[in-house]
Amino acid sequence: MRISIVGGGYVGLVSAACFAELGHIVEVVEIDEKKVLLINSGKPPIYEKGLEDLLARNVGKRLVATPLYDGVAESDLSFICVGTPPLPDGNADLSVVSSAAGSIGESLRRRGGRHVVVVKSTVPPGTTEQLVVPMVMKSSGREPDEVGFVMNPEFLREGVAIEDFMKPDRIVIGATDGWAGDLVESVYEKLNAPVVRTGLAAAEMIKYASNALLATKISFSNEVGNICKKIGVDVYEVMRGVGMDHRISPHFLDAGAGFGGSCFPKDVAALARLAEELGEDPVLLRSVMEVNRRQPLKMVDLLEGKIGNLAGKRIAVLGLAFKKDTDDVREARSVPLILELKRRGAKVAAYDPLAVPAMEKIVPEVEYCKSAKDALRMADGCLVITEWDEFKNLDEEFDHMKSRVVIEGRRVLSCGGGEGICW
Repeated sequence: MRISIVGGGYVGLVSAACFAELGHIVEVVEIDEKKVLLINSGKPPIYEKGLEDLLARNVGKRLVATPLYDGVAESDLSFICVGTPPLPDGNADLSVVSSAAGSIGESLRRRGGRHVVVVKSTVPPGTTEQLVVPMVMKSSGREPDEVGFVMNPEFLREGVAIEDFMKPDRIVIGATDGWAGDLVESVYEKLNAPVVRTGLAAAEMIKYASNALLATKISFSNEVGNICKKIGVDVYEVMRGVGMDHRISPHFLDAGAGFGGSCFPKDVAALARLAEELGEDPVLLRSVMEVNRRQPLKMVDLLEGKIGNLAGKRIAVLGLAFKKDTDDVREARSVPLILELKRRGAKVAAYDPLAVPAMEKIVPEVEYCKSAKDALRMADGCLVITEWDEFKNLDEEFDHMKSRVVIEGRRVLSCGGGEGICW
């Protein structure tokens, strides 16, 4: 199958590489020419475990990147994989989705025959039908029976995205027409996964509801953890027992500093905003976001309770990415934590194996270190915010602190002697 992927970002590039690995001929349309050059040289512009190996095997054979939409008309399917960042009011910004749909339509003017436009970007329910379909049809001038539309949401976790793509829990296909859904299903035929066939809006809602539920489990675990800490109970023991219930499962019950990344925060906010526009009061969704907003600040309060006023004190922050095995700092809990430390007058020394360059653009007035040991040297306190494997065996490095005061936002250290945010 010939596939066009519009958007060479996280979802687009991972999907493109995996589709190529499955044997399809893939063209990535990316307007950023620097990214195009990197992709065509086999170097991913983002970090994702295993992605560089996939590009090395497929670039120049079954995968190529281009800044132009010319090849869309020659493909069987085009996947819209562009970003939908949050607007100030919480709604999803659909401007790039709209632009991509228009450009796809213009390309389809050049060639007849059937084509399927697939939305993989996370969009509010109704977007494909009310925005993408009319935009493509208006720009293409094609007959309705020549172009099919499908919503095919992604469920990729950063750090294990390739594994998630190749071994999915399910493949959701929301389609306007049976033939369009069948064509999309056929591109996944080598994967062993159940296929869920729905309408367009239902597929869009599945993505939002999935992320909102996972975020809710995290905030619930954190709130229970905060209670457990007050009464001297280990929340990890509690959640281990809770998670053994098959109706609940143990996943996403690890209490800690909260959730971040490019999906959960914006998707919960967008779903809440959609509910408000429909006249509903999303009490639970707002609570999930509020618990998440407050959670990392508890680490600062705990630290201040141990070492006193933070003004002028050197505080080491270990971990900047929102989770391990990624360089992504979007909505990372380290951001509000560092900003709060700075607001209280602390001198921050931070280290992360991958995310320093990205964080320097957000909070430049911080001492960024090349190792955990450097960050810990003469520190008055330490906050561990990301569960990197290399932090597991830290021990003697803490001896370089003025005083060994360590607060964990993730349960990662094996040396003992620290205190957890909610355990």
